[in-house]
Amino acid sequence: MSNTPGARLRAVLDRPSPLLLPGCADALVARIAEVVGYEAVYATGAGIANAMLGYPDIGLTTMTEAAAQVERICEAVSVPVVADIDTGFGNAINAIRTTRAFERAGAAGLQLEDQVFPKRCGHFDGKEVIPLPEMLGKLRAVLDARVDSNLVIIARTDAIATDGLEAAVERAIAFADAGADVVFIEAPRTREELAALPARVPVPLVANMVEGGRTPLATVDELSAYGYRIILFANTALRVGAAAVRDALTELRTTGDASRLQDRMLSWEDRQALVDLPRFEALDERYAPRPLRAKDGGART
Repeated sequence: MSNTPGARLRAVLDRPSPLLLPGCADALVARIAEVVGYEAVYATGAGIANAMLGYPDIGLTTMTEAAAQVERICEAVSVPVVADIDTGFGNAINAIRTTRAFERAGAAGLQLEDQVFPKRCGHFDGKEVIPLPEMLGKLRAVLDARVDSNLVIIARTDAIATDGLEAAVERAIAFADAGADVVFIEAPRTREELAALPARVPVPLVANMVEGGRTPLATVDELSAYGYRIILFANTALRVGAAAVRDALTELRTTGDASRLQDRMLSWEDRQALVDLPRFEALDERYAPRPLRAKDGGART
């Protein structure tokens, strides 16, 4: 049986319970997610823009910047990584190059969306989607560009915001018919819409929980009961972490006393374990230079 990243992700998706997918903007957060037991992680495009560039999610990240960050995340963890490739960073031909770059980076799955390039966060105003035939061509290009046929392709539509629910469902079904493994209908506006969608699309569906966004929050158990197969919390970790950093640095600036923060941070030992220091120390010991010895046992000069 194949042991490619895509094959390992498919094995997780084939299990009866839905996949709970945490968004990770960098390798450290991905390592934390793996250590605490997540079976896969999501390289979030919005999070990468925020964390790597300090920019909003409005399409300013380049393909090569995002692919390099995804490669770092894939290198840091052993679990499958689903990578957000936004719009493919251009037209269908751009999407081919993007697919190959992210697959070489180690991604197990790719998420492609139907917004106009440059895109915007799915919970921002001012979005536009490309015509359905154009998106289908781009999706076919991504499917054809895979080296490993197990690479999971997730097709996302933002059409609820631009054209309404029925148009979004029409696109989702068309994506499934074109060969998408999973479909993602972004930003349902009510609990009723959220609950109804899985039964209307003939492939597994993603639910995206954005705290404060346009979709009402639901629990993992509720979304599982609705029929969602992937439950994504794309930027929960980034936002919790950013709030903690802001609060800690504010207190440090006010008090000048880091000892007051020690119960809110990783211990020194936990930090080094998280980044796998013992493994690197063992490698250093194994490959460190040693004095050469003469055959008679004396040191060579």
